[in-house]
Amino acid sequence: MTDPLIDAMPFARELGVEIDAAGPGEVTGRLAWAPERCTAGGVMHGGALMALADSLGAVCAFLNLPPGASTTTVESKTNFFRGLREGAARGVTRPLHTGRRFIVVQTDLYDDRDRRLAQVTQTQAVLNG
Repeated sequence: MTDPLIDAMPFARELGVEIDAAGPGEVTGRLAWAPERCTAGGVMHGGALMALADSLGAVCAFLNLPPGASTTTVESKTNFFRGLREGAARGVTRPLHTGRRFIVVQTDLYDDRDRRLAQVTQTQAVLNG
């Protein structure tokens, strides 16, 4: 089964990002641990975690856009708290601000034991037609 939200982002699809639920107030998804997504020591690469957060954040921003607008990330800040060595990273994205020119979203990433892996805050520009 394909997910049109992920299909719109070929990199996220290729990476293996999955969307579990998506609405304007919250987007959830996951990325499974895999050896090809790791750095030294079998730890999932920070770039893979950031790609998960960026993809979920983009979906959340998209779902909060006015009709006819599009979006692009203009700023992203990540704090890492622990590494992921097995299971999956689970992300929860919520909007912090939905304005006419910018949408700010926050994504919290967790492991399978609900321990926080990272927190990502993104600013998305609202691009009008």
